[in-house]
Amino acid sequence: MGLRVLVIDDNDDFRAAVRQLLERRGLVVVAEAAAGAEGVRAAQAHAPDLAIVDVQLPDLDGFAVAEQLGALAPTPAVILTSSLDPADFGALLDTSPALGFIPKAQLSAQAIETLIAGP
Repeated sequence: MGLRVLVIDDNDDFRAAVRQLLERRGLVVVAEAAAGAEGVRAAQAHAPDLAIVDVQLPDLDGFAVAEQLGALAPTPAVILTSSLDPADFGALLDTSPALGFIPKAQLSAQAIETLIAGP
């Protein structure tokens, strides 16, 4: 079975595109959520290995979601994403418990796999 993924983003089209992209590479999207709190509940229910989280959500920002996901057991790896430039988030990215950040325009299964594999 492939990596189990949760996608948290308020854009329906983006979630559908990410699902298609990941499933073509053998990853399994176990749940989707359009808001942060909904995403945390989905993580509790589905225990994903990885959560792809938009930084700008309607209720919680992605940094708060990453913190809450980090408190779960098992703890999913978190990759933050946004259409904004990573420089717009300054030190928030450095202090986040997220594994890393991938701009939405560069999000791919390969970029995710590279980030998960580490340096």
